[in-house]
Amino acid sequence: MQVIKKVYNQSGILGFYKGITASYYGISETVIHFVIYEAIKAEITRIKLAKTDLPDKKTPIDFLEFMMAAACSHTIATCSTYPHEVARTRLREEGTKYVSFWQTLFLVHKEEGFRGIYRGLPTQLVRQIPNTAVIMSTYEAVVYILNTYCDNI
Repeated sequence: MQVIKKVYNQSGILGFYKGITASYYGISETVIHFVIYEAIKAEITRIKLAKTDLPDKKTPIDFLEFMMAAACSHTIATCSTYPHEVARTRLREEGTKYVSFWQTLFLVHKEEGFRGIYRGLPTQLVRQIPNTAVIMSTYEAVVYILNTYCDNI
C-alpha cells in the first residue's frame, strides 16, 4: 500500500502506466521469435521428410532440434528488439529524466552510446534462452502426444 500511495502521490494515475508504451514495442520480440521459429521448424521438417519414410514419428533428437530452433530464434528476436527493455526499465525509474519511449532511447544513446542501449543483454539472454528452449520443446512434445492420442481414438 505504501508503494501504491507513493506512486500515486508523485505521478498520479499515469504513474502506474509508466513504461507501458515500451512494453507494447516488446510485442515485436514475440512476433519475430515465432516467425523465425516456425521457419526453422519447417526447414527441419522438410529435411526430415527427405530422409525418412516416417515423417510423423518423433524421436528425442527431434525435440532437441526444436530446442535449438527455439534458442536460435529467440536469440535473434531478443537481440533485435532489446532496446525496448532498456527503455521500459528506464521509464519506470523514479524521477522525470525519462519521459517517453523514443526520448528515453535517444537520451540513453546520447549519454551512454550504443552500449547503453544494449546494457544487460547478456544477462537477459542467459535468463531467457534456456527457458524458451524448454517451453517450446515441451509445447511440441505435448502437441505430438495429443495428436498421437487423438489418432488412436
